Amino acid sequence: MDTMWIILLVALALLGAPLFAIFGAAAMLLFGALPDTSITGTANDVFSEKFADSPLLVTIPLFTFAGYVLAESGTPHRLVKLSRAWLGWMPGGLAMVCLVASAFFTTFTGGSGITIVAIGGLLYPALIQDKYDENFSLGLVTTGGSLGLLFPPSVPMIIYGVVAGIMIEKLFLAGLIPGIITVAALAIYSSAAGIKHKMPRTAFEKTEAIKTLWEAKWEALLPVALLGGMYSGLLRIHEAAAFTAIYTLVIEVWIYKDVSFRGDLPRIIRESMTLVGAILAILATAIGFTAFLIQARVPMLILEAMEGFITSQIMFLIALNVFLIGVGMLMDIFSAIVVVVPLIVPIAMKFGVDPYHLGIVFLLNLEIGYMTPPVGLNLFISSFRFNKPITQLYRSVLPFIGLLGLALIIVTYIPALSTWLPNMVETNAVKLGDPGDSAQDDGAFDLDALEAGDEAFDLDALEGDDGDLDLDALEGDDGDLDLDALEGDDGDLDLDALEGDDGDLDLDALEGDEGEARSPDSAP
Repeated sequence: MDTMWIILLVALALLGAPLFAIFGAAAMLLFGALPDTSITGTANDVFSEKFADSPLLVTIPLFTFAGYVLAESGTPHRLVKLSRAWLGWMPGGLAMVCLVASAFFTTFTGGSGITIVAIGGLLYPALIQDKYDENFSLGLVTTGGSLGLLFPPSVPMIIYGVVAGIMIEKLFLAGLIPGIITVAALAIYSSAAGIKHKMPRTAFEKTEAIKTLWEAKWEALLPVALLGGMYSGLLRIHEAAAFTAIYTLVIEVWIYKDVSFRGDLPRIIRESMTLVGAILAILATAIGFTAFLIQARVPMLILEAMEGFITSQIMFLIALNVFLIGVGMLMDIFSAIVVVVPLIVPIAMKFGVDPYHLGIVFLLNLEIGYMTPPVGLNLFISSFRFNKPITQLYRSVLPFIGLLGLALIIVTYIPALSTWLPNMVETNAVKLGDPGDSAQDDGAFDLDALEAGDEAFDLDALEGDDGDLDLDALEGDDGDLDLDALEGDDGDLDLDALEGDDGDLDLDALEGDEGEARSPDSAP
């Protein structure tokens, strides 16, 4: 691409040109510079199952709509009252309320700044009234704006799963423990600040606690119903999104009656779908930019360059954290996911990084990037919302960035925190797929489906009464199935007949007309 075009695109970006236009123009110009390359294939990708027809894409507008409905209702007030009644007695109780309410709210709003406006707008005056330090209060509400990104059903997590090609339900599980760690780190700091400065507490009153829980029961039940539905196998991710949208609509319009069906709802739909349209436009054009990076072998070139000085997984993760903090400062989260993820995923695989662990590290870095000076998005939103100088926001968030950085180190270098829960459910493929399905979507042989439940797959069941088929002879020294043992000296048994079109083991080839396992002697 000509230098003049690069300068023009940078200038347009600085002048406020829409990001999707910058991505789209850059993709076309870059493809034009590649010899013997057409952009037609990329356009086909945008309007194919890879994007436009993806069943997971419907979850974005549904969850976004649900978040907007909650923001426009009395939910923020009820959550604050609930949290204060149950947590206000703790040291730094009001700060705890802010953390818990913000984390809950951000899961449904995607860290778009709505949390700062809705929850922060309620709690910042209360924090100041209770004599909390101004900088501490500003840092707390600014940090809360992106605190819930690791909890389901976070929209950035869904987009990451789509782009990375991993199971979103398992990614939700991967984020639970790291998400709790981040909240716990800030909670400990808040408690210490409350003790040090002798902040006032709210005495725990059983009657008030029960009353506030009853008032907010419908919002409190939402995450329980959502997660319970997904991990019981009753709901897949897109069905869970539809359930969440309908649930929030019903409770806020017809039960609480906080949102007027004719007055408020059309405006909420317009505003939420405007955000969705922006997200989808960025994603679609960013796919073109990503396609160029792949076509030009940029990930491979980066990997080749890194191999000279990065020789271990630990070194790769250190470099990744530094890189992603910078990305989080300069790019919005949706663009960062679509552009950066295709670059780092193959490199991470080369260094043996678990894909779900990579996703959590990626999102946690961007969560920190939201409030990292000089251009973190949350800083500007808080500066505008609370009418404070941006430099004051820089100072206020530094302790919180340090704590989240500590949480990031723990999560990054203890992969089990991200992989333990996904691995626990991996043996039950039925619950994470279509209810009743035991095979993967591509029709490949699914060993996990054979091991579902409490009982392992019993190879002894394949042996006939006369013991003709000796399975012990099929196992190698490590206990793995040894297919070479099925071949006689003359190679009569053709193993190709046991493989499907995609090379996977075809059990049908071992079955007779009545579905009984055949011995090698009966094989055709």
